[in-house]
This record gives sequence, structure tokens and C-alpha cells, in this order.
Amino acid sequence: MPQALFVAACVSFTVNALFGTSVRAGIVNSAGFHWVHSALYICTFVLTGAAISTVFWGGGVAGWFVLPAVVPLAALPYVHARSWGHVALALSAAPFVAAGLIVALTS
Repeated sequence: MPQALFVAACVSFTVNALFGTSVRAGIVNSAGFHWVHSALYICTFVLTGAAISTVFWGGGVAGWFVLPAVVPLAALPYVHARSWGHVALALSAAPFVAAGLIVALTS
């Protein structure tokens, strides 16, 4: 079960990043459904928190590797969505999400 939370958090993060990137690049026009990116963000944040919580209920140490991702994820709503700062901040969480997934799957 703990591994599933890390996989879900990583998949949600990846899908959200790809969606945001495709909108930013002009590949997808999200004019009628801006809420999708926000919904994916909420899903990513909740799943990341659930993955971190595995530390407290015997799911191993992988949650500690994801914990630093909370800082950029929590700050994202306060950075203008169309700025490069938003992109950089979002991507700064990626190494921690990936590290947590790797540790969860290999331990």
C-alpha cells in the first residue's frame, strides 16, 4: 500500500506538469477548463501528503525523501501561474517526488 501512494503522487505530479507545460507551450487551450490544472494540483498535494504520512504508520522511510517537496508545492498558489517562477518552483519539487518513489520501490 505505501508504494501505491508514492506511485500515485508521482503520476499525479507528472500529469500535472505535462498538462501545465502543454498549456504553456500552446499545445492545449485550457480556456474552458482552467480548473483541471488546479484539480490536478490539489490531487498532487494531497497524494504527496499521504505519501509523506507513511513515515508515521510504518510505511518505511521514503516519506522523508518526499517531505521537502511540500515547500515548493505549498508556495505554488502564491506565484503567478503564467510566470517562469511558477514553472521553476513546480519543477523544484520533482527531484524529491522522484527520490521518494525510488526509495519506496526499492526498500
